[in-house]
Amino acid sequence: MTNVLIIGAGGGIAQIVIDLLLDNKDLNLTLYLRNAKKLVNKDLSKCRIVEGDVMDLEKLKEATKGQDIVYANLTGDLENMAKNIVKAMKETGGKHLIFISSIGIYDTPIKSVLVPYRKAADVVEASGLDYTILRPTWFTTTNEVDYETTRKGEPEKGSVISRKSLATLITKIMESPEKYARENLGVNKPNS
Repeated sequence: MTNVLIIGAGGGIAQIVIDLLLDNKDLNLTLYLRNAKKLVNKDLSKCRIVEGDVMDLEKLKEATKGQDIVYANLTGDLENMAKNIVKAMKETGGKHLIFISSIGIYDTPIKSVLVPYRKAADVVEASGLDYTILRPTWFTTTNEVDYETTRKGEPEKGSVISRKSLATLITKIMESPEKYARENLGVNKPNS
């Protein structure tokens, strides 16, 4: 049985991930978010729900304890959030961190709006944890699964990706984290 913690579980992509994982009997899901009322998933009876802020280190450590995979999809003070997540995982034995960043964080010059995403990605890469950083292009709500990835250092492609495509990739990483360990991947719809 694999224990998965989803931080930012009330977000749009996270909720698609949750729906894709609910029928997976090999996963125990813990959902971490500030307000549980934001959860609109079909059946959360098998999930552990923890209301808390990512910046509350003690609460975060409590939720991180015993987790094999931590998936974080956040907005806000991303660098300090990433630092707290890494600290919590290191102190509780967390193994694999899936962290959502953004396309364009390695552009020179970097756009100011992307600086927090870059700083957070740098924290995750320097953490010593097994990690997978995903750098998606802009999201659509199209009901399709169609994506490709590029590695860090390769030119990023495309301009859009469906939320469902990104969520599907995240679930694949959860099912085979070792295959994606220490990867930093751009994600986009082919030929977009």
